[in-house]
Amino acid sequence: MSHPPRHPSPMLREAKVAATGLPDRRSDPHSNLAWDRVVLSVVIPVYNEVGTVESLLRRVREVPLRLEVIVVDDGSTDGTRALLPRLEGELIDRLVMHERNAGKGAALRTGFAHATGDVVVVQDADLEYDPRELPLLLRPILAGRADAVYGSRFLGGPHRVLLFWHSIGNRVLTLLSNMFTDVNLTDMETGYKMVRRELLQSLPLTANRFGIEPELTARLAQAGARIYEMPISYDGRSYAEGKKIGWKDGVSALWCIWQYNVFPPSVPKWKPPEVPSWDARERVGEASAPGPRTAAQESAEAAAARALAARSGGA
Repeated sequence: MSHPPRHPSPMLREAKVAATGLPDRRSDPHSNLAWDRVVLSVVIPVYNEVGTVESLLRRVREVPLRLEVIVVDDGSTDGTRALLPRLEGELIDRLVMHERNAGKGAALRTGFAHATGDVVVVQDADLEYDPRELPLLLRPILAGRADAVYGSRFLGGPHRVLLFWHSIGNRVLTLLSNMFTDVNLTDMETGYKMVRRELLQSLPLTANRFGIEPELTARLAQAGARIYEMPISYDGRSYAEGKKIGWKDGVSALWCIWQYNVFPPSVPKWKPPEVPSWDARERVGEASAPGPRTAAQESAEAAAARALAARSGGA
């Protein structure tokens, strides 16, 4: 007569996590992180996204984290500018309007300057990236292992099958960027980049368009930041559906990789503070002590644990 194993298999443990909504301690050794104390600033650059921006904002607000939602409209002309003020207060904490279109990089730099949270993440408004994965990206920073986290579309997460040459271009640009920065990223061009705010605001960023992606990567590497990559899902759009980046931006990225890795300004070396900002606030009494864990917070941890266990084979 056979008996069940003394220790459940990774698949059974994952099924238990999915059924109960609670993290499994063996597959999730970092379940007691500062989810209650950390504030995540979500910077959303918007340009002509009237059809998706409200849906995206509602998805962001469903994320069980303390959020500061910053939206920068970059001179939209499709009705987005009329819509966004109606969402301020309910879905948007801080709304900034550019009078004319200046580019994604300019919009991000504006958003970064307004961020006051402990950690900052970029969230595109086009629904290609899933906000439910933000806790997964935040985990290495809260655990003290990373200063910046990239969500990689090429590490095995589910993704829409689309635009072969676009993916080849991304890989080529990532390879060239890695040659200059001496880091081994798989997706330098990802739109999901999460960085500790003090570090991000210390970087001399100047790019106005899509060159912000190689520039931010170069500056993080020059600062000596600890960069992690995590697998994410990706629901890419076609050009008919509104995708904006094109081959000209790819050519421009080649120059940006050279420019931001070779030429000044110099970047100050980053030294993580001994006490993270989210813990420092508590020590000086600026934040109240965390209460009992909520079901939403445990659900966020469980989602991260499921993703990690599924891709690592369990603990």
